[in-house]
Amino acid sequence: MFKNKKILITGGSGSLGFALTKRLLTLDVDTIRILSRNESKQTAMEAEIGSDRIRYLIGDTRDLPRLEKALEGIDIVFHAAALKHVPVIEYNPFEAIKTNVIGTQNVIDACLKQNVETLVGISSDKAVSPLNTYGATKLLMEKLLTTAHNYLNKEKHRTKFLALRYGNVLGSSGSVLPKFIRQIKAKEKITITDPNMTRFSMTMDQALDFILESAKAGKGSELFIPKLKAYSINDLKDALFELLEDTGVKILGIRPGEKMHESFINFDEVRYAWEYDDKCVLFNATKKDDDIKKIYPEIQRIEFAEKYTSNKVERISLKDLKQIILNSGFLEN
Repeated sequence: MFKNKKILITGGSGSLGFALTKRLLTLDVDTIRILSRNESKQTAMEAEIGSDRIRYLIGDTRDLPRLEKALEGIDIVFHAAALKHVPVIEYNPFEAIKTNVIGTQNVIDACLKQNVETLVGISSDKAVSPLNTYGATKLLMEKLLTTAHNYLNKEKHRTKFLALRYGNVLGSSGSVLPKFIRQIKAKEKITITDPNMTRFSMTMDQALDFILESAKAGKGSELFIPKLKAYSINDLKDALFELLEDTGVKILGIRPGEKMHESFINFDEVRYAWEYDDKCVLFNATKKDDDIKKIYPEIQRIEFAEKYTSNKVERISLKDLKQIILNSGFLEN
């Protein structure tokens, strides 16, 4: 699917875009265009990767004309650009709407105009029964992508639209792991909101596999969700103290808009949830079962009795959690 393809990644200078770019370069893609607002990260990325197949474009998803120009000749778009820090967005909610919602619609419109082959939007577990503004914008993003086929003129357009919902990548720049490691190395107490809080365990390699496999599997209008194990913040603390040293803990309490447990599928969504190719799949609730089975003959109804949350799935072992931390490379920094 990716060989000789021209690919654009919005928000491509972020941690996910950086890792995705490196993986795509191993798949013999023709060109990768990185579209983001951060010139410093783009410069650092160019210096580290140094491939002549990458083009770096300064731009914002809020700017439709810039998107249309950037997408000329592109086959596949990975839409990862977003405002995502929960407390910041709670203080600046409409800025998140401009980027996460209006920006997504701009990407959809630009893909239709340039007749892009596939658009893959990166969502978040916080879109499930959203408690904060960030989650609400990501839920709207999912809805825009899974209904974008309503705009298709089959005689003019070939674009497949799909969305991916998953949680924080353990070890990414936005996760608590690098922060905890910095605090321990500085001989400080690590700051924990609640030790009983649980999160799904997903490494960057797992995230990349999920993104690329979903892009291949998608026929259009799907919301794909991975099947994962989970860990508690207390588990993460114990693993780090065993690998480094016990510097103590300071409990801060849950931040505004933060959830105790991650949810991938809520109670109501379970009624519309399917299982396909070792992934969970949600479609628009108006899509009929018979139509879904025509597209996916091997698809099955999901096995979850209630909902898919991080406090109800299998826990990752302390041994495996320690190995993930070691593989992340953050201990070496």
